Amino acid sequence: MLYANTLGFASPAILIFLGVVALIIFGPKKLPEFGRAMGSSLKEFKDATDGIMKDHDKDDVRK
Repeated sequence: MLYANTLGFASPAILIFLGVVALIIFGPKKLPEFGRAMGSSLKEFKDATDGIMKDHDKDDVRK
């Protein structure tokens, strides 16, 4: 059965399945490029959320 465990992390079976599907869809030449793009997008998202949290913390200190 393919499902996520209680901690929110995907099970190894799901990760393998998604890897095979991505390999079929994007091909072996495009997969590294896609991975880099996803990684940079996640980094930008994390940086943006960290900035929002810092701004929120500064607002709490001012009150």
